[in-house]
Amino acid sequence: MDTVGVIGGTGLAALIDGATHERATPFGPAIVTEGELGGRRVAFLARHGDGHTIPPHRINARANAWALADLGVRAIVSTAAVGSLRAELPPESWAIPDQLLDRTWGRADTFYDGSLVRHLPFAEPFCPELRRVAVEAVPDAAPRATVAVIQGPRFSTRAESAVLRDAGVDLVNMTLCPEVALAAELGMGTVTLCLVTDTDTGHVEDDPDAVTAELVFRRLAEARPRVLASVERIVAAIPPDYVPRELMDAEAIGHVLGLPVVR
Repeated sequence: MDTVGVIGGTGLAALIDGATHERATPFGPAIVTEGELGGRRVAFLARHGDGHTIPPHRINARANAWALADLGVRAIVSTAAVGSLRAELPPESWAIPDQLLDRTWGRADTFYDGSLVRHLPFAEPFCPELRRVAVEAVPDAAPRATVAVIQGPRFSTRAESAVLRDAGVDLVNMTLCPEVALAAELGMGTVTLCLVTDTDTGHVEDDPDAVTAELVFRRLAEARPRVLASVERIVAAIPPDYVPRELMDAEAIGHVLGLPVVR
């Protein structure tokens, strides 16, 4: 099959056997590591850049998605740090979400905002087939969850967390929107493995797992070997003949991928 895209934290790049280079796109440069993982060709992107230098609201998600599609990627396996709004999803647990709630604003969230207009069907944001593969590859992960994507870079207030919890949200993240929709607009399927790092604003008073940046980074560092092993199993299990859903017509995708790059 084609190259598998992998999107995750900066530290994962060092664990992939490959070379890192800057790839020009019509939306600016994307830093890609091309190599092997799980016996497959992979193209890895660190969302936050080298050394976590890009805040969530400034991630160039269009450049990242375009670069992966231009490399022939059809399936994307991503990782995401999340805060939990549910006691049944405690810190250090896994989840494979099936739904998104977009609470971001001001981000470049489509490739079709010019003369070529398209409307993406997005009722099921994550690819059902890739989710099935991931659930089988990581059986200790919760097989379903709803993730609210907040603007960041600040964390939530207690009131905001309460509203999200009452709305049926399970997890909170800052980066999956517009990333997942942009991938779908270019004909790529996505599945995300979420690592719970905290309890967002806390489940109880003086909760030691209430979110801080230090806690998130520490738990991510501690879980890095587990994350890589799980991503490797998912990548290896994707069928060689995988074909993503046809959510966008080939003419529109071809138009976007045919745009001149910016150097």
